[in-house]
Amino acid sequence: MTLWPSIAGLTNGHWAVCHSVNADAQTTIANLWHTRAMRWTDKGRSKNLEDRRGARASGGKGVKGKLGAGTIVIVLIAAVLGRTDLLETFGIGGGGGGGGGQASSQQTNAPAQSSPEDEKSMRFLSFLIDDMETVWTKRLSSGSTPYEAPVLVVFRNGVDSACGFASSATGPFYCPGDHKLYLDTAFFDDLAVRFKAAGDFAQAYVVAHEVGHHLQTLLGTSKRMRRAQAATPSRKNELSVLLELQADCYAGIWAHDAAKRNLLETGDLREALTAAMAIGDDTLQKQATGKVRPESWTHGSSAQRREWFQRGYDQGSVPSCNTFANEGI
Repeated sequence: MTLWPSIAGLTNGHWAVCHSVNADAQTTIANLWHTRAMRWTDKGRSKNLEDRRGARASGGKGVKGKLGAGTIVIVLIAAVLGRTDLLETFGIGGGGGGGGGQASSQQTNAPAQSSPEDEKSMRFLSFLIDDMETVWTKRLSSGSTPYEAPVLVVFRNGVDSACGFASSATGPFYCPGDHKLYLDTAFFDDLAVRFKAAGDFAQAYVVAHEVGHHLQTLLGTSKRMRRAQAATPSRKNELSVLLELQADCYAGIWAHDAAKRNLLETGDLREALTAAMAIGDDTLQKQATGKVRPESWTHGSSAQRREWFQRGYDQGSVPSCNTFANEGI
């Protein structure tokens, strides 16, 4: 399950994957640590953080062979419009599947080179994944399904997962096949520079959303939703939107708990809401094509994503996040 449909779009009239930022933008991003930092404790790297930034992905079950120019255009358009069904046809992605088989090849590991800022980012992500484990372990302790912490995999350019190979263009995603979250931190550059959604709490929202998908897997929601999609294919996108909005709401619940523990600084909530709105289907479609096609949405509009994150934040309860209330899921 991906955070958003894609990070591909139209730049100066040409299709491009936006993963490069200029030196001034890089400086701006680095300075965010000093100007808009939430309160967090550096406890070193988490046991649940897997650093694959120095690894080389095999390609696994991703794109099979070379794609012609026409196919590439179709793939990019499908990505922008959120057409994950078309992406799966070409073997691209891996976040939204049901967790298929293991990747056909293993990733070649190598030590990652970390600057001081890179290392601080790894430790911040470690804090997030561990803090979310604490929050959700406590919240699920009274139910029949205990919380099992996922692993956060940080990579560069491409990665092999149990859901197949994924390039950075897939965006952050969760793979139910191995219970791992996958993130290329260059995504945060795009979020800050291209979508004006900067700040460490915006980054926290990204991780919390993917942890929300992990919760849906543990609780069986994702499996029930897939069954409903299979039973009514015409509602596939509509049901996908409900799943994504629920993950946004779960992210809001974590933010609710963080606020109660005084971890948020002034402006942090705004950062998360800005990020949620920046990656709404309508916003991305309008940026890419100038048109909005609600029937093709797979993640929800900017207003919907903001609404459901805010609901989780305001109410702080799992029942309040039941986007499937009328679906029997």
